[in-house]
Amino acid sequence: RSNTRETMAWSESVDTVLANKEGLAAFRTFLKSEFSEENVEFWLACEDFKKTKSSTKITLKAQKIYSDFIQVDAPKEINIDFHTKTDISQNISEPSLSCFDAAQSSIYCLMAKDSFPRFLRSEVYKELVKKHQDRNQKRWFPFL
Repeated sequence: RSNTRETMAWSESVDTVLANKEGLAAFRTFLKSEFSEENVEFWLACEDFKKTKSSTKITLKAQKIYSDFIQVDAPKEINIDFHTKTDISQNISEPSLSCFDAAQSSIYCLMAKDSFPRFLRSEVYKELVKKHQDRNQKRWFPFL
């Protein structure tokens, strides 16, 4: 459970939202409404990928990320520049844990500069803050 202070802290950076379960869920809901949830899904897939230990799993996960997000006409194709896409395509046959770093960084910047400020102005975020304020008031004023 997040408290009001935590919810308000989300406005400080996209990192605080991505690191909080409820914040992440709210951000995802917002991105879905803007038809850009592939960005956060890609970012999360990369975070998971970087924790992979087995070389077999690294190859399998890299292929999955590539087919889901990078290749032309991928079901959740992300918007990255041509050079980044080409680099990944050329290195995907022998992936390293850092093979998606440039793309992940690019998508992170896009979310931080573009989606995140809109999220903070959205009804999704405002309702969440209000819900936490109401919950806090009930805790302090049980007669309300």
